[in-house]
Amino acid sequence: MRFDIISVFPEFFRVLDLSLIGKAQERGILSIGCHDLRDWTDDPHRTVDDTPAGGGAGMVMRPDVWGKAIDAVMEPDGGENVVVGPTVLAIPTPSGYPLTQRTCERIAREAEHVIVACGRYEGIDARVAEHYGAKGVRVIEYSLGDYVLNGGEVAAVALVEAVGRLLPGMVGNPESLVEESHGAAGLLEYPVYTRPVSWRDAHIPEVLLSGDHGAAARWRKDRALEKTATRRPDMIPVIDAEGLDKKDRATLSRLGYLTPRGAEHPVKVHARVAEHKDLCGLTDLAARTFPDAAPAYLRRESVESFIGKNLSLESFRGYLADEHCQVCVLDAGQEGLIGYTLAIVPEADGVAGLDEGAPVDALIDGAERRGPLTELSKFYIDRDWRGTGGAQMLWDYAIAELAQACDQWDNPGVFLGTNAANRRARHAYRKLGFEEVGERRFMVGEQDNHDIVFARGLRMP
Repeated sequence: MRFDIISVFPEFFRVLDLSLIGKAQERGILSIGCHDLRDWTDDPHRTVDDTPAGGGAGMVMRPDVWGKAIDAVMEPDGGENVVVGPTVLAIPTPSGYPLTQRTCERIAREAEHVIVACGRYEGIDARVAEHYGAKGVRVIEYSLGDYVLNGGEVAAVALVEAVGRLLPGMVGNPESLVEESHGAAGLLEYPVYTRPVSWRDAHIPEVLLSGDHGAAARWRKDRALEKTATRRPDMIPVIDAEGLDKKDRATLSRLGYLTPRGAEHPVKVHARVAEHKDLCGLTDLAARTFPDAAPAYLRRESVESFIGKNLSLESFRGYLADEHCQVCVLDAGQEGLIGYTLAIVPEADGVAGLDEGAPVDALIDGAERRGPLTELSKFYIDRDWRGTGGAQMLWDYAIAELAQACDQWDNPGVFLGTNAANRRARHAYRKLGFEEVGERRFMVGEQDNHDIVFARGLRMP
């Protein structure tokens, strides 16, 4: 690959003779030419700029001078640096697109000649980029970040470094390009350590010294996910979901990102208390999810009757207006609501659902209940989001809200009922710390429904 850098300060680029870039030039992996823009001027003062058309502060670099310079390095006269492959014209500018690793990878893969036009002052006349783009040259106007430098020279060095290190033979261990920040994994790099093992009372994590390479790899992946979610949350929703294993998804769910069935990327999700604006979404979600939990023997008309009576728009309007009802939702942004809970909180240290089989005398975590017994009446997750960690996320939020509402009591409890035939739900509730404490029966439409009743403490870990 050939780099030609045009600048009014060509001596700035002596730094590229150092380190890996310098060695790569010696080995013939790449070549770099640095050119003084003023060599293409034709006036005694070697002028490269003029006042901006339409007025304004500063000076603008002239297109006629830049055109001569770019033409000269783009079509050399048969010397040793002739390049016949695809050419990229790269123009550093604060108004450009952010320079990303993906852009650098594409340049390294597809280009053979990169011309970097280092502007100064107010920048290069816009017609330069337009002209070469119209001629079929790939023009990249790029920025290093949301700040302004005095000129494009620093950004030119950054581009040469970022693209050059991706060329075959440049980096000794190609695997390092996969795990590094912004590499093929699409994550920021995990923390790295070396000897001494203990330094100023700080120690290398034990897992990295254990000799268990699988555990070390897992630790590194988890730290990379955590760092990316914290420092660059914009990178998580573009991760390729196919490259995530079960443990990756579990870590992401703990960080607030779920990957539903069929999704290409993780989705940012958060739990919150339901609001009036959620009424339609809640009603639709309830109508979708209740039939999945209903036992197979229930007729469709019975299920529809229950939904119409208990899960209608008017029902949820009443729940949201009732101070003794707590409705929480799992919000997936543009994906909509994907889960909800409905809890009934009694007054003082009373019992919710007394007429619906509440386990009044049940022990709570092996001790006598001291405080209210709340009923978790509804706890549903949309079908495609089950098994993603969403249920745990919603549960953690809902139970924390309930615990806060009952924080003046020593041992408040919560109970719920699930159909006796629903083994999946019973297993899930046991994992959440619930214990079976009884049974109850009630009507769904005109059919009898048999529930297993579970209970646990609100403050149980």
